[in-house]
Amino acid sequence: MSPSAERDRDAQLFVVDPVAALRPAKDSSVALMQAAQRAGLAVWACTPADLSAVGAADGSHRAMAWARPLRLAEVRPGGDGWIVPEPWHEAGEPRPLPLDHFRWVWMRKDPPVDEAYLYATHLLELAERRGVRVLNRPAALRAWNEKLSSLRFSQLMAPTLVASRVDDLAAFTADHGEVVLKPLGGRAGQGVVFAAAGTPGLRALLELVTLQQTLPVMVQAFLPGVREGDKRILLVDGEPLGAVNRLPRDGEFRSNLAVGGQPEACDLSGAEREICSALAPALKAEGLFFVGIDVIDGRLSEINVTSPTGIREVERLGGIPLADQVIERLLAG
Repeated sequence: MSPSAERDRDAQLFVVDPVAALRPAKDSSVALMQAAQRAGLAVWACTPADLSAVGAADGSHRAMAWARPLRLAEVRPGGDGWIVPEPWHEAGEPRPLPLDHFRWVWMRKDPPVDEAYLYATHLLELAERRGVRVLNRPAALRAWNEKLSSLRFSQLMAPTLVASRVDDLAAFTADHGEVVLKPLGGRAGQGVVFAAAGTPGLRALLELVTLQQTLPVMVQAFLPGVREGDKRILLVDGEPLGAVNRLPRDGEFRSNLAVGGQPEACDLSGAEREICSALAPALKAEGLFFVGIDVIDGRLSEINVTSPTGIREVERLGGIPLADQVIERLLAG
């Protein structure tokens, strides 16, 4: 029997952190799972550690997963958040299944993009070669670092430098006065630091964040408009379907929700739509189906491809059934 004949055309596998550790009131992966279930699709889950590959004497190979079937309770908006039933999910016993059993596999493991993460993308690529659609495409997950990939569209960004040399970073800071330092492997605002040309101990700080000039970091001109928010825009197959503005709390310049930023409903400006249009051809060509971009004061900041968040906030504040729209687009593709 061919792989396509064996495939369950109504099954989706989500490669995620342990399901019990997910937060159903916040997690976009849970929102997508629930939307898939509402669409009549079977939902399965595993972690990257559950992936494997088997090679045969005839030279063939097959990627596998120890996967659990899930049944999810509905999570509904209420008050200032979501009403989560307890238990919010039921998981069946794990079963060893070839990845080409599934029509789609979502790679939604949160960063860091470490050695285990990269090996998981290689295993998923084996399934892709057998006709499974992996979201987002494994090769693109490896190639699109969420900080560095923005440089492909540097004309849309604030002035930016990526370097390890303290002299270069210090000169950039002197030129722009106020800057933001970002670790290339950071997530959720972790490790992002504000600095100014007159900051005491600036060179010592630069030595610290570059591990004594051995590790490149991103430095960007500080955008004062961040006080008005950092907009997360969610794109599906290159098209913006929803957005949420994230306001930094008092005394903080970072607006990430994980560090206390407050979400608010928003619309897209003309400049923000132009940014989305500029990115769309590359995102579609490289198999980046579900992407979250960050825009500050009309400037592109980051392109998030690993496990973009924001669905719950868009749904609650904007009244948009975003997760259902994502699955509808997937089914129509």
